Amino acid sequence: MKAVCFDTPGSPDVMKVSNFEMPKIYDDQVLIEVKYAGLNRPDIVQREGKYPAPPNHSKILGLEVSGFVCKIGANVTRFKKGDKVAALVNGGGYAEFCTSDEETTFKIPKNISLKEAATIPECFFTVWSNLIMRGKLKEKQKVLIHGGTSGIGIAAIQILKLYKSEIFTTVGTNKKKSFCESIGVQNVFNYKETDFFEEIKKIEEKGIDIVLDYVGGDYINKNINLLKSDGKLINIGFLNGSLANINLMRVMLKRLTITGSTLRIREKAYKARILDDLKKIVFPNFENGNIKCYIDSVFKLKDVVSSHQYLERGEHIGKIVLEV
Repeated sequence: MKAVCFDTPGSPDVMKVSNFEMPKIYDDQVLIEVKYAGLNRPDIVQREGKYPAPPNHSKILGLEVSGFVCKIGANVTRFKKGDKVAALVNGGGYAEFCTSDEETTFKIPKNISLKEAATIPECFFTVWSNLIMRGKLKEKQKVLIHGGTSGIGIAAIQILKLYKSEIFTTVGTNKKKSFCESIGVQNVFNYKETDFFEEIKKIEEKGIDIVLDYVGGDYINKNINLLKSDGKLINIGFLNGSLANINLMRVMLKRLTITGSTLRIREKAYKARILDDLKKIVFPNFENGNIKCYIDSVFKLKDVVSSHQYLERGEHIGKIVLEV
């Protein structure tokens, strides 16, 4: 089969398409003939050598795919050959064939195409894990999402709307600001033109209930200072760095929770719990059109270098997808 690989970590141009042996499946796995694979920032970090694949995970990039089941393990009961599925995978997505655990594979919701389905697993699993399971989101809370037009940002916004949240988000261009407003975000701030911290303080003197952040750096203290008493700062990435000097007295006096998580290394049972929740609450909203898959662009597998260059520029609104 053909798959994307790189011999040494580095910039996008270290990647190339090469021939690989077909992956072998375990008894509780399925083999998927991949049609589309979603791109995610962890792919960049792994390609740069800063987040190597955990033990027993594929070294091939790609954490989410859609396609058709072409082989099932001896213990698999939920799927049969030919099923149209999408999956959160342990790497291996940038390839013609990919293995997936039965627990993190799902039949594609009605009215969702294969192309769209490849954008669901990584972002919606991550957002649900952090906002709902870790953040204990309640209805009508005030929530700040950094990077509102990223895959994570758009997934978060749509889930927050189900909970009638008052949503705040940051973006880097007025085009992105207009997009967020068009999907129902009440408070959108172009961080290149205004200080989101000062603007939110004017609107919400008492503060924000939850902040979901993958930026880090100088945002960390701003996030902490924006939170109201018993607020939660949830970190899922650090584009601008993970180090900051913080005043823990403020954390203590406001009884704040500062937390964070990564999804890839979590156990299968935890990911299965997320999928069960998504099937019950989120997937029906895909089918009735309340939640949509927003795709910015599609690249051929042979153009994987260009796809990563585009992802790194941060100009996209929605997901970038590889067509395998």
